[in-house]
Amino acid sequence: MKRVGVCLSGCGFLDGAEIHESVAVLTALDQAGFQPVCCAPDIPQAAVVNHRTRRPAPAGSSRNVLEESARIARCDIRDLAEVRPGDLDALVFPGGFGAAKNLCDFADRGPECQVHPEVERLVGGLLEARKPVAAVCIAPAMLARILGKRGIRARLTIGNDRQTAAAVERMGVIHVQCAATDCVVDEEHRILSTPAYMLARGPAEVFQGVSRLVEALTRMIG
Repeated sequence: MKRVGVCLSGCGFLDGAEIHESVAVLTALDQAGFQPVCCAPDIPQAAVVNHRTRRPAPAGSSRNVLEESARIARCDIRDLAEVRPGDLDALVFPGGFGAAKNLCDFADRGPECQVHPEVERLVGGLLEARKPVAAVCIAPAMLARILGKRGIRARLTIGNDRQTAAAVERMGVIHVQCAATDCVVDEEHRILSTPAYMLARGPAEVFQGVSRLVEALTRMIG
């Protein structure tokens, strides 16, 4: 059975992984016959947000990305530092602000962002091995930074937001507008992306776009 990594960034779209997107990815992978391998970095969250009020949690509040991600993974999760490129046939990043706050700091620094070293290590190894890497919602912005630093001018999408698209292109990739129910597939560089909640009106549209992404992934790795 092919093994596809699912790199989570916490639990909750305002400070971690977007739950609908994460579940859509896990469900679509399971339906396609892949074995999902959930992973996350063992680090403190960059911020903690009260998801009822949508306001920052009181000063001093702290949560761990790996521990929070385990909620989505039903406890079956690995520390990202222990995952090697050879363990996986592909890798998917669900969205949520955690991708732009915990896996990198795009939310604060835009095109000048830095990616967490363990994320960059794993993605870099997969790129070198010509294994597909996919990103959902805002996660392509993080992926763009890794690709751009390597001079890989891949095609990807974050939907149709002009400001975010411009920031992504400043990092050296080509942004392609795309509907929430569709995906962008760069066959040459083996990069896949879908806008999800950058545009989606609800979980059904998210799942449709993610399903199309996983269908394309299936064609790539069999």
